[in-house]
Amino acid sequence: MGDKNSKFQFSLLMFIAFMSLLAGCNKPSGDKQKLWENIGPYFTPPHDFLGKFGSYRSPLQFYDGRNVTNKEDWRKRREEILNKWSKMMGKWPPLIEHQQVTYLDSIQRDNFTQYRIRFHWIPEVKTEGYLLVPNGKEKSPAVITVYYEPETGIGLGKENRDFAYQLAKRGFVTLSIGTSRATKAETWGLYYPSIENATVQPLSMLAYVAANSWYVLSNLTFVDSAKIGIVGHSYGGKWAMMASCLFDKFACAVWSDPGIVFDEAKPDVNYWEPWYLGYHPPPWRERGVITEDNPAFGLYTQLVKEGFDLHELHALMAPRPFMVSGGSEDPSIRWEALNHSIEVNKLLGHDNRVAMTNRKEHSPSPESNEQIYQFFEYTLNPDSP
Repeated sequence: MGDKNSKFQFSLLMFIAFMSLLAGCNKPSGDKQKLWENIGPYFTPPHDFLGKFGSYRSPLQFYDGRNVTNKEDWRKRREEILNKWSKMMGKWPPLIEHQQVTYLDSIQRDNFTQYRIRFHWIPEVKTEGYLLVPNGKEKSPAVITVYYEPETGIGLGKENRDFAYQLAKRGFVTLSIGTSRATKAETWGLYYPSIENATVQPLSMLAYVAANSWYVLSNLTFVDSAKIGIVGHSYGGKWAMMASCLFDKFACAVWSDPGIVFDEAKPDVNYWEPWYLGYHPPPWRERGVITEDNPAFGLYTQLVKEGFDLHELHALMAPRPFMVSGGSEDPSIRWEALNHSIEVNKLLGHDNRVAMTNRKEHSPSPESNEQIYQFFEYTLNPDSP
């Protein structure tokens, strides 16, 4: 089986080299200046939210009250935030840096080849996903797409969620992954080491498997490991947000309407559920909003009680760029949280690192998706600094 797989991978590389001779090296479409003209306005808060920080605790203040005043302070503060949240959510297993990828089958679609692959995403557990490789690529930027199952990302699910497919057509290597088994079982998350006794919050485990998936891409000779991003919508948006914040090898990220901060007034901003940050051993609370008769349990209640919110994790992105593709769950008022990340970037000497677009509906639209694709074309373009 190993020899067969090695031959398949060799054939894959030879095919890519051959297509490079025929097609040349395709680059993500669009002139860089034109792209900036299109997406640049989204990096500035609306006038009503300029300089507004809401009631969120500043990331530029240590937990003991000391202020962060320079880059070295921020390095220490960043480490403090990461360590604190990692301790609260549970320690990850060792990252799987040297992946043994099995290629199961392949088909040619449009201007790329689609491979169904298998790899370890949790110790002792493998998953299947789809690797999309544009024709004629040599050293390409790449994007991981995350959702309930990997088929949606390649265009075999709900409309306007086919991020892997659309980005591959634009010249990006993409990897579509999802929690197919958990979705089918309606347990939704990933529970380590077991659903009866998880030691890591399930949303943090999703971040862990995304980090392992980053290594899958980074080990491919035709992927530029310095230019790998991540994107997801809703459930996938929470996943992409947590992964890019906790794992700093992601060059950039887009979070599509996940609910970027705690908000119990919105039922889909449901971090209290046991498959996100409210894990407790089964039997679980009844799914839905928090009420007297249906309270939340687990870490989520501690986070809220102690004044923690997800804007602290956003700050870990600095100076890496990210975009919030906001819908019904992330309206313009979320700039009050995002302004804290802007302040961190200013301290580090960077502008235009935090963007948000807005639409009325939760579901992505062709317009909001075009904004996402142009963000990746701008930030991951091989010609960008």
